[in-house]
Amino acid sequence: MTTTAIKMSDRTPSLALRRFAWGVLAYFIATILWGAIVRATGSGAGCGDHWPLCNGTLLQQSPTMQTVIEFTHRVTAALDMVFVLGLLVWTWRRTVSGHLARWAAGAAVFFTLTEGLLGALLVKLGLTAQSRSPMRAPFLALHLSNTLLLVAALAMVAHMLGRRQGFRWRDIRVTAPVGTTIGMLAMMVVGVTGSMAALGDTLFPAATLGESLSQDFAANSNWLLRWRWTHPAIAVVASIFVIWVLIRAARRTGAWDNRKLAALVVALLAAEYVLGLLDVGLLAPVWMQVVHLLGADLLWMALVVLTARLTLMPAGSRS
Repeated sequence: MTTTAIKMSDRTPSLALRRFAWGVLAYFIATILWGAIVRATGSGAGCGDHWPLCNGTLLQQSPTMQTVIEFTHRVTAALDMVFVLGLLVWTWRRTVSGHLARWAAGAAVFFTLTEGLLGALLVKLGLTAQSRSPMRAPFLALHLSNTLLLVAALAMVAHMLGRRQGFRWRDIRVTAPVGTTIGMLAMMVVGVTGSMAALGDTLFPAATLGESLSQDFAANSNWLLRWRWTHPAIAVVASIFVIWVLIRAARRTGAWDNRKLAALVVALLAAEYVLGLLDVGLLAPVWMQVVHLLGADLLWMALVVLTARLTLMPAGSRS
């Protein structure tokens, strides 16, 4: 059985729109990486406890480097909202009713708003720079979870705009929803524990690898250090889900050939393990944290798209 093509007349997503969607995603990834620099350099308090203004003003007179880093992050984050709103409007105007890209673009706007709200709360509550408040870790975990959902939403917009079949709710069937949901949640937990480990590295830096390892087992160490082991442990467990997805991708005979995308996921996963080991061995310098985070974001993005191709299948395609 073949899927019947749907006539979309002049509302077919244009190449320019599809490129813009991927561009917005790339820009947001860059914003995330700059945010990691803000945290790793302790620049989160560069604008004091003022938000959205910086140190109570818009224009900064003789700003410190920390102020420049934090203020730049705020400006780029504000542009995120402009780009995401533009993506929503353009997607809405150039797609048919029920198009999944519309839903994903709407979700992206929502998560962009909550991203800004969570960032503002971190500043107003003083949970930045060298703050060791017990509230910082849960707020950071919530912030990172929202970030991952926003990346997923933007990746789905770009992917769905490129589909020629199975792009509307009524034209798809959902396969293995329970296993997929559990697996994606597990991957999100990997990201959250990774942010906790990075926070521990920032607040409690070690001079040597031996000192860093001893921090993980010392009874008087902060809980962020004693729980760093959860990140690699959960990453290994979550890899089971990735393997399951890759097996499905290899066996799939449906609407798309997923072998190249599956190979990309394998390469990114292997790279992440290598980067993780280097991060530990080099005592998590700022540049290494940024590279490690970039690899994690690319892996998450590729996994979201691959999972969508395996889970949201055209109704008339064969499994």
